[in-house]
Amino acid sequence: MKKLLVLLGPTGVGKTELSVSLAEYWNCPIISADSRQLYKGLSIGTAAPTENQLSRVPHYMVGTLSVEDYYSASEFETEALKIISELHETLDVLIVTGGSMMYIDALCKGIDEVPTIDDVLRKELYDRFEKEGLEPVRSQLKILDPVFYDQVDLKNYKRVIHALEVCLISGKPYSSFRTNTVKQRPFEIIKIGLMRDREELYQRINMRVDEMMRDGLLAEAEKFYPLRMNNSLNTVGYKELFKYLDGEWTLDFAVEKIKQNSRIYSRKQMTWFKRDTDITWINLSDTPQNIALQTIIEKTI
Repeated sequence: MKKLLVLLGPTGVGKTELSVSLAEYWNCPIISADSRQLYKGLSIGTAAPTENQLSRVPHYMVGTLSVEDYYSASEFETEALKIISELHETLDVLIVTGGSMMYIDALCKGIDEVPTIDDVLRKELYDRFEKEGLEPVRSQLKILDPVFYDQVDLKNYKRVIHALEVCLISGKPYSSFRTNTVKQRPFEIIKIGLMRDREELYQRINMRVDEMMRDGLLAEAEKFYPLRMNNSLNTVGYKELFKYLDGEWTLDFAVEKIKQNSRIYSRKQMTWFKRDTDITWINLSDTPQNIALQTIIEKTI
């Protein structure tokens, strides 16, 4: 059976370089499962593969969308499966790498199909959110779908708004589309999770943010500042610098918030991934990279 190696883990753990080395070993491309590296122009803030890494190994789903494009985990599932099917015609092993939890689950397990959201409705709801806050949106969701209202993180405005979008566009509760049925794939999936000791991971995250700033993250944020209301830019690294550009925060404070929010996101990623018993974990804090590479190769063969 053809194989798909899924290399996952929290932000800053070291997925990219390891995935490139593995792709060179198998002479195969890499499919990115990063929901923000999809967008053109966000290379610094999303820690997208460098020009050197892109020259060493072909990458799919990196820098293919405009920041104004809407894209969902469901669309990722469809597009990634098409790419995998085509590549598996000539290759036995393919590599997917990233840290976007919903994208990885959509690819490996499938995602419930929900109606396509009208752009006009989405803009109306986000405009309403900006003007009135989240409470009116939550209140309407509670009326239209009390089941999901009791399940969703009510502070996560993206999920609340998306659920309400589905309710309004379909005339049915969002919860009625959530069957959580695992889909079978025509290839073997090997999931390898990369982790590090928490203090080391946090240090790497802090150092990476400093490196991003030296590489021009502020200029990148300034470039996209006029488009900041797009969901693609509601992302750690950009939303904090937009606060600085709005005059609400100092630059030093914004940078510290990027580090803090990146660390918080890494904890959320680990909490999500730890639920998946199919993942084999490798702690890079006590495993040299050459040993990690050999271990992954042995588990994939």
